Parts: sequence; structure tokens; C-alpha cells
Amino acid sequence: MNENKYNYKRSTFYFNNKQYTTWSKTQKEADKKAALKLKALENGEIGISKNMSVSRFCYEWLNTYKKGSVIEKTYKDYKRKIDNLIIPEIGNMQLKNVRDIHLQKILNKRAGNSFSDVKGVRIVIQAIFKQARISRLIPFDPAEELKMPKTAPQIKRRSITDHEREWIFKIAETHHAGLWVRTVLNTGIRPPGETIALNAIDINLMRKTLSVRQAKESGSNSIKAPKTDAGVREIPIPDTLLSDLAEAIKGKKPYDPVFTQKTNDRRHTESSLRKSWLNFLRTMDIAMGAPVKNHKILKSIIAPDLCPYYLRHTYCTDLEIAGVPINVACRLMGHSDISVTAKIYTHGAEKTLQAAADKINALHKASSM
Repeated sequence: MNENKYNYKRSTFYFNNKQYTTWSKTQKEADKKAALKLKALENGEIGISKNMSVSRFCYEWLNTYKKGSVIEKTYKDYKRKIDNLIIPEIGNMQLKNVRDIHLQKILNKRAGNSFSDVKGVRIVIQAIFKQARISRLIPFDPAEELKMPKTAPQIKRRSITDHEREWIFKIAETHHAGLWVRTVLNTGIRPPGETIALNAIDINLMRKTLSVRQAKESGSNSIKAPKTDAGVREIPIPDTLLSDLAEAIKGKKPYDPVFTQKTNDRRHTESSLRKSWLNFLRTMDIAMGAPVKNHKILKSIIAPDLCPYYLRHTYCTDLEIAGVPINVACRLMGHSDISVTAKIYTHGAEKTLQAAADKINALHKASSM
């Protein structure tokens, strides 16, 4: 314990082979500060070390590695999982003391939830502890072998049925969202992001193509380049759709939106587009014979899972039925990995199987003659 020329007292101690010093007007106060600092170091409340709390490291990870590098919606989702699921369970533990059993218990509490929900939690946990290991703060990664608990059955996307297709086209003839619905179904453009960002300049009437150059960022109003290079693409416009798109962009400036809100003619938002889709479904439901009382549908006729992404899924299936090679379909869909397209192509559409059977039969007949 020493005194400097200003008559301040100091207290010196060592932690992890490093010297620390605290100063105060009295020796008692200096010693007290030293004791508090030592305790804080031991508890991982200051500095970056294996002794730091899980809570501290989670927020260090979030703000150092994710803030600014992921979209705002994803950042908020990570923070929500940390705040509500990880911190309440192990936030006060020191990073070095966390074991796989602690993390598995967090996942197990999500059992029964959707697969995507549980998988999302596991992704965040594994990313946090992988970084802790990379940073040499822990000798091994306790999240590396986390097992997925039993989850609710996954809801698989499907193609629309022939009956649904018939009614969708019938309602689309007069409904204000009809052109949007037909465009998604006939070009496979992503709803809502790519359709919201579509501008008049993206419709090339001479080439009969639709260009996807940008997309609305999920969870915000920003319109940016697609997330992957594969998202930038040119899609042929069927003749049945071309004239209606030409009418829709007639008189518009190059960067005016193709699809606008019915009430104010402004570019759609995710909310306004969802309302348009729900109104389309309601109109279709009633037209198909759903009973209505006091403007309320008593019993819906349409399938409860019918959503805009089924239209995009159907476009991919239509490409398969039409005999479009899978590598071309991958490009038209904007998939960065052909395996994503393959998951849709291998659904075994009845029409595709029948077409294959017809070709085989024709080949056999020709060879036997």
C-alpha cells in the first residue's frame, strides 16, 4: 500500500497474473475499491474473460457481431430470444461453467412448438457459444451437439389444387388484387418482398420479361438489392398476363410501383398487401358458397392454409409439369441452391408422373412396331 505526492492512497492486487490498482483519499476506501473490483473481475462483470457472465457475453455477441450486419427484424429476433429464453435460465452463470445440459434444458422447454421456432432458438444458442470458443473464452463448445426436442408437425408448402386455381382466376378477373395474385402465380415472384419493390421499369413489354432487381427488406420499409445474387433475375411473362401488366404501368414513370394500394395509389406495405390478400380470400370464399350472416362468414369453404407463397410454389410445380429443366427453374425461382428447387420438383405431381408414363408408353409402342 503506497501514497503518491497528492496524498492519495492506493491498493494493489493481482488477478489472472495481471496487476490492478485502485486509488482513494484514504487507505480504507482504496482497499474497499480494490475488493469490489476483484469481486467484479471474479464474477466476470468487467473485462472480456471466461469469468464473464452469460448475460454479458450474449449482449457483447449481439452488439459486436450482429448489430449492423443483419437486418433489423433479425436483430430484434435474436435479442428477443436472448432476453426471454436464454438470460432467465443461465444469464447469471459464468461463461466457463455452462454445460450442454443447461442449454439442452432451454431447448427442451420449447418442445411442442413449431420446428422453425425451436430451430431458431438452437441457431442463436449455437452461434453465441461457437463465438465464445473461437474467442478462446471457453475450451469447448457446449452447444455443439444440442438435440432437437419433439416439435409440432411442420406445415409444408403446397401447390394450389385445380379447383383452387379455377376460383382464383375467376375472382382475379374483377378483384383489385387480381393482377397481383396472377403475377405471383404466373411468374413465381416472391410475395411480398419482390412484388412490393417491383417498378414499371422492371416490366419489359418488348422482351415480354419481368426483371427482379430489388426487394423490400422484411420487417422494415427499406427496398434493397435481393439478399443473394440469385435473386436478381429475368422472368418470362406469359401472354395471358402481358396485356394486363401493360395496362397497369400505362402512364407511369419508370420508378413508379406496379402494385399500389387501392385507397391511396401508394406503394404497398406488407400490412396493406396482407389486407388485400385477405379481402381476396374473403371474396373468393363467399363466391364459392360460404354462408354469411351480418357480413361475417359463418363457415369458410376455402382451405385455411391457403397463402400467397402457395402461388409461388405452384409456379415452380408448373415449370416441372411443363418440362422445364430444374437448373432453369432454379434460376427463374431465384434460388441460390438447386437443392431448394429440388424439394419442390420431387413432390411427384400427378400430372408430371402421368406425362412421364405417357412418354414411356409412346416410346415402347414405337420400338415394338
